[in-house]
Amino acid sequence: MAQQLGWKHHSLIQALMSRGPLDEKAFHEIFMGITGKNPVTHPQTFNDCLLKINKELAFVQFELRACRNQYDGKVYYGVINNVADEQSKLGTKYSVPQIAFYKGVTEQASQDTQLHIPAAFKSFSLSQKEKTLNDLIQDQWLCYTPDGKIGFGIRSFFDLRSWFRNNDVPSCDVCNEAGVKALTCPNEGCPVRLHDYCLKKKFSQRKGSRACPGCGTEWPRSQCQQEEDTNALGQSQVASADPIIRGKRRNVKAEAVEATQAPPRPERAKRLRSCKTEAVGTAENEAPPSNLRRTRRSGRI
Repeated sequence: MAQQLGWKHHSLIQALMSRGPLDEKAFHEIFMGITGKNPVTHPQTFNDCLLKINKELAFVQFELRACRNQYDGKVYYGVINNVADEQSKLGTKYSVPQIAFYKGVTEQASQDTQLHIPAAFKSFSLSQKEKTLNDLIQDQWLCYTPDGKIGFGIRSFFDLRSWFRNNDVPSCDVCNEAGVKALTCPNEGCPVRLHDYCLKKKFSQRKGSRACPGCGTEWPRSQCQQEEDTNALGQSQVASADPIIRGKRRNVKAEAVEATQAPPRPERAKRLRSCKTEAVGTAENEAPPSNLRRTRRSGRI
């Protein structure tokens, strides 16, 4: 029989559940403050602690998990619920129209999108949509990408991980995680995808060939370098940078809100579909969820 969790384990769980997903640096600092051990210099202690926590959390279908933000490559830690049932759905703070709005922002535009939205969404005002968008970004369900557009937030990457796999979203050839935000092989007939940070990890230290692991096509050195430069900026730096980018974000936010209006006028439908695609920011590579889960107590939608 497994030993019960101590106060240190409970403190780590509570920190993640109350503050939401934490980046690796912040979580390591909390771990070091609680245990007195640095996870970098004591990786075995760190891993053993998380393993013990997950053995106990498994009884209630929870899991403490690490996940990468596919826009900047940073690692985050969070506690998620692995079961979506009727009881867990009662734990959401978002209303039915707000969840429909989330789906509208993340789904690619289609001719029949408006046919699947709840009736309550039709009375959802423009100001309510804008407030919902701000809340979703603040709660990390959505985020501003480094280029100033709107994409999946870290909570979405945590919660939709299983959905990506169950719906056959192509995985990254290096880390085997869903390639939601990934680069495709230069050879159009090759299905290989690589996250930009995985591409950097695989090729940046090599002086020789940058051959695709699938077809052998040489990966352009200039493209790899460009991706490395982009990652160096970091999402948090871009967030407070240039006023031009901030202005662009306001425009993107307005377009995202406008793109969910129902129904669009025929002469504007094509433009709104384009706006919605730009708001997601990764329309070619992202796989939109069709059944967003809402879960208990963990602050998930």
